[in-house]
Amino acid sequence: MDYKGTIIEESLENKDVLNKISIISTKVEKVIDEHQTPWLNQWTLDTVEITENQADFIAQELSQSLDSKHNNWYVDFKNNNFHYIIFRNKVFKVDRSNKEQYNEASKYGISLSIPDYQLDFSPNIE
Repeated sequence: MDYKGTIIEESLENKDVLNKISIISTKVEKVIDEHQTPWLNQWTLDTVEITENQADFIAQELSQSLDSKHNNWYVDFKNNNFHYIIFRNKVFKVDRSNKEQYNEASKYGISLSIPDYQLDFSPNIE
């Protein structure tokens, strides 16, 4: 089963990985204070689809591609069974039925100073 998610292009130091996945749609959004990214005025959100056989490889590549100057980015994509939550140099492959695995990913994100409201993963959220 394929994975779906959203990638903020400005979170990527190296955008080459975008050429290896299917971008379904793109929208540009104005950045507001609540986003806590004062170095950006806008961001580009790509809704993506990643095949199941690509998922591990793409997760690792995204992890290496995220902005190293601003360490408070993450990318995620999921299907009905698994949820990849990807930080710079750290990938969580979460079983969507395991709340403890979600808690570990959230704690890691908080340790990077990502606001907890942005770490809104949950097994119940589509």
